[in-house]
Amino acid sequence: MRTIEHMDYKGILSCVKLPQKDFGEQWEKIVVPQEVRDRLLSQAILEFTLRGKVSQTSVPLHGLILLVGPPGTGKTSLARGLANSTAQALSGSFRFIEVEPHALASAALGKSQQAVRDLLQKTVAEYAAQGPLIVLLDEVETLAADRRRLSLEANPVDVHRATDAVLASLDHLAAQHPQLLFIATTNFPEAVDAALVSRADLVEVIENPDKEACRAILSDTLGALAERWPKIAQVMKQRQFDTAVNECVGLDGREIRKAVVTACASSKELALDPNLITSEDLLKSIRHTRKRKP
Repeated sequence: MRTIEHMDYKGILSCVKLPQKDFGEQWEKIVVPQEVRDRLLSQAILEFTLRGKVSQTSVPLHGLILLVGPPGTGKTSLARGLANSTAQALSGSFRFIEVEPHALASAALGKSQQAVRDLLQKTVAEYAAQGPLIVLLDEVETLAADRRRLSLEANPVDVHRATDAVLASLDHLAAQHPQLLFIATTNFPEAVDAALVSRADLVEVIENPDKEACRAILSDTLGALAERWPKIAQVMKQRQFDTAVNECVGLDGREIRKAVVTACASSKELALDPNLITSEDLLKSIRHTRKRKP
């Protein structure tokens, strides 16, 4: 059971103490190359062991990791799992805050800028002063839109100022709170301001799964269902399972898992008893998912 602290602050979706069991499960279940997992964890640990002990001018660490990739590749789950694994590796009393960027948007001139500044320089700084803190900035392009692509006629000047506020706040927090790490995600790297990207200590691109990763995702999803409906495990032994794996290439992890669920709902009989599913049902569902993909 995840323990969520009472939050009254605008822009904060949740605040929890680490470690969290479900975050650990997300870290284990997310299918990414092991070198990506190792690189992320090593960088996150380094942020807490190095910053504050060396000159920031000579070693410019900003306490920011940026995860880039298409929707459905598990960036948010990976971020939560990374925070959890970092806390476990350092055996510290960590907090984890998840920011709701859309809650900070405002049509009123000057309001977004003030909301961003209050969130980062007051709320986040307050928590960072209490001990090690990891903050998830999901869909960071909402907070730090690329100012080069914005038209002052089409976009209120407040959008530009909000990006300015994010950058200034990150610099201030990096200098004042070395035990603070931001993990940001974006589906649209071209929409993120270049100045924020340049501040990232690590930019990690999370790609759609390759063939072996597709096999692992399919097998994990079917295996989870087989814990309740054991005959489902037979699907992975059927001849067309390899074809289903091949058809998954090009889909993201979320689409693959949902295709399995859709296969279980392809008829009333299957919905009543998922044990009846076959590799043909699975293959049909995956092909339907591919057809609907833009």
